[in-house]
Amino acid sequence: MSLMLRLRRAPRVSLWSEVRTPFRVWPTDLDLLRHMNNARYLALMDLARTDLIGRAGFMKDVSDRGWYPVVSAQTITYKRSLKLWQRFVIATRVLGFDDRAVYMHQEFRRGGKLVARAVVQARFLKRSGGTVTTAELLEVSGPPAEHVELPEWVTDWASSIRISSADAAA
Repeated sequence: MSLMLRLRRAPRVSLWSEVRTPFRVWPTDLDLLRHMNNARYLALMDLARTDLIGRAGFMKDVSDRGWYPVVSAQTITYKRSLKLWQRFVIATRVLGFDDRAVYMHQEFRRGGKLVARAVVQARFLKRSGGTVTTAELLEVSGPPAEHVELPEWVTDWASSIRISSADAAA
């Protein structure tokens, strides 16, 4: 709910800019070891991505077309723990895209220090069925201000985790 209020009051941004979304660790975020649960990181990443695409006006644009985003893969690396009541931000930006997906880079930061880093692979689906192409997405978003090229390791990662139709049928 607080994110929806934030979206209404926060300044508009470009889809190609970085957005920093503030959070705090609550008691319901903790695991048995009293630090933020791994699954909670992923849930908060969803909210931070919503902050970016909502403030950019992109969510409305794609919703009006009957499209919606889904995460198809993600990888996250943890450097430090987050503990009860600590404030932190998630910095979110579009990393780039290929012919199948959009990639987003997200970092958890507390006091200027890196806590965790993630890369998310997402696709947009059509409510009528099928997948939105990268060309269709770029038609709505407009091209980035400068050329965006995925880092080689992201391209390699995306290839290595892809589930083929034959794999899915097995």
